[in-house]
Amino acid sequence: MSYNVVVEEETGEYPNVRRVNVPRPCMQCDVPPCVSVCPVNATYKNGDGVVVIDADRCIGCRYCITACPYGARSFDFGEDYSREMQGYADVQSPEYGVQRGARGSYTPPIGTVRKCTFCTHRTARGEEPACCETCIGDARYFGDLNDPDSVVSKLVADPRAFRLREELGTEPRVWYLR
Repeated sequence: MSYNVVVEEETGEYPNVRRVNVPRPCMQCDVPPCVSVCPVNATYKNGDGVVVIDADRCIGCRYCITACPYGARSFDFGEDYSREMQGYADVQSPEYGVQRGARGSYTPPIGTVRKCTFCTHRTARGEEPACCETCIGDARYFGDLNDPDSVVSKLVADPRAFRLREELGTEPRVWYLR
């Protein structure tokens, strides 16, 4: 599963070529097209506005994948890297905040759609999403856009701030700096 694809773009012409890496998690849209197409209401916005998927409800129809203009959703075909990862069974990994037991003792929700949830299981404990905590370049920030004193509010106020595909009217809540 890929919850946070990084798209690599090359701009310019030789010798003035530049590579840009654009992380593309779920944009956590305020007007998410994926929610309105889900026939079983498995995709919804939770109380803090994060778009989540109830894996127990998802029927795997993939309408939400088609509706997402950012390509931020993946279908779980049941493939994993367990044979390639030494010690994988020694780590707990709650899916969407639901503790399902130690790895190997449960069957993941295969045949459903998955996506980034801003690590709601971590943010509920007051932690940052894993991508922010582990970013080696300290290039990711997470916080309350409604708090004018927060770091993210100040970054979004910067003239370099932009959102992907704003013209679609989805009101993405992920911002970038040029």
